[in-house]
Amino acid sequence: SAVYFVGHPAIAQDKASRPSPPAQATQKVGNATVSINYGQPSIKGRKVWGELVPYGQVWRTGANEATTFEVNQDVKIEGQTLPAGKYGFFTIPNEKEWTIIFNKVPNQWGAFKYDDKQDALRVKVKPTKSAAFNEKLVYNISPTGTVGIWWEIVEVVFKLK
Repeated sequence: SAVYFVGHPAIAQDKASRPSPPAQATQKVGNATVSINYGQPSIKGRKVWGELVPYGQVWRTGANEATTFEVNQDVKIEGQTLPAGKYGFFTIPNEKEWTIIFNKVPNQWGAFKYDDKQDALRVKVKPTKSAAFNEKLVYNISPTGTVGIWWEIVEVVFKLK
């Protein structure tokens, strides 16, 4: 049945039934608890890099709502301090280098209202070829603080302490 919000019809939908369902990676790293919440897209035969995900543009690094990155105490990301809090997590993918972005506005849809003036931290990392093909976008956080993003045959890793 239809539900109406401000004159716009919308179908009430369980998020788990979305084509890109919600997913989460959570891990304790030292005394810090780190959580990443994201919409998990699948490739479904599409060309990902440079097409579905354009190079050189801010990406929500997931699907649907912006990906969020939450940490309950100050941490270092690639040697730079990120204060405790909940952030919008974005990237700017390129073939040779990715910019990892922690934005002070966690709750937003995609990257449509992304504002770089709200960035808390940006770091640069190099993408590599993953050991296996990943149909679905996957995040992983190791107990030693390695945060990995895998999709298709691309792997992007950054260090958290």
